[in-house]
Amino acid sequence: MPIVVTGATGALGRLVIEALLERAAADEIVAVARDRARAADLAARGVDVRIADYRRPDTLQDVFAAGDRALLISGNEAGQRVGQHRAVIDAAREAGVGLLAYTSVLGGPTATFRIAEEHIATEQALLASGMPYSLLRNGWYHENYTGALATTLRTGVVVGSADGGRVATAARQDYAEAAAVVLTGSGHENSVHELSGDTAWTMAEYAAEVSRQTGRQIRYQDLPQERYAAVLIDAGVPAMGAQLVADADAGIARGELGCTPGDLSRLLGRPTTPIAEAIAEALKDLPAQS
Repeated sequence: MPIVVTGATGALGRLVIEALLERAAADEIVAVARDRARAADLAARGVDVRIADYRRPDTLQDVFAAGDRALLISGNEAGQRVGQHRAVIDAAREAGVGLLAYTSVLGGPTATFRIAEEHIATEQALLASGMPYSLLRNGWYHENYTGALATTLRTGVVVGSADGGRVATAARQDYAEAAAVVLTGSGHENSVHELSGDTAWTMAEYAAEVSRQTGRQIRYQDLPQERYAAVLIDAGVPAMGAQLVADADAGIARGELGCTPGDLSRLLGRPTTPIAEAIAEALKDLPAQS
């Protein structure tokens, strides 16, 4: 039975495809992408590549078939995602998809930070569709933080608005493998998985771990939400994205991204990747002068 992954050439999508290739034959996997050239390597490995765009509902009509198991990876255009996701849901419903999984956000309807709003609306649309579903409510990625290590080492400061709140991150790879488990396993119809790392940590603890691994003095500087957004904008982050990140940090301060229910490690059949391991791996990729 075909397994369809939308957004297949994105950072998460590629990892999902790799995890699926360990569990299913390449000709059973459908990678949906906007750009055929970016998916050429997948096609060369025998994956069925189909071209479609969330922003163009007409291109989604031939993506799905009756009985498919599919993963809707959330789009990256803040403010536009609900309509885009509904177009995918409508196409999947019309085709008679057997299971549609969606990469939502930890906490689902209980989350109050702004990034969650479009995820909550998408969940509602998926539930209203009547299709069998699986809500993969992903927490934050380690990479949200380790991706900024070069700046952290250059400045000696980790900046945020999370106060002393804890965040239970996991590796992007962990979330990708969990999605593959759901897509290839049984019993996941109409399921909700609250996915997060096994251990929650504070930003001060993160700074201390970077200090330990690098031998440099790294500190955490907590800023008011508006000031943190301004810092991000000064660093080149688009205004809307900066405001959403700062608002999510306020959510961390309220305890909304620190829960550790264990759903992710249970799906994986192993512990989630520790943040210390992610820091070590990211440091290997940095130039020596960093």
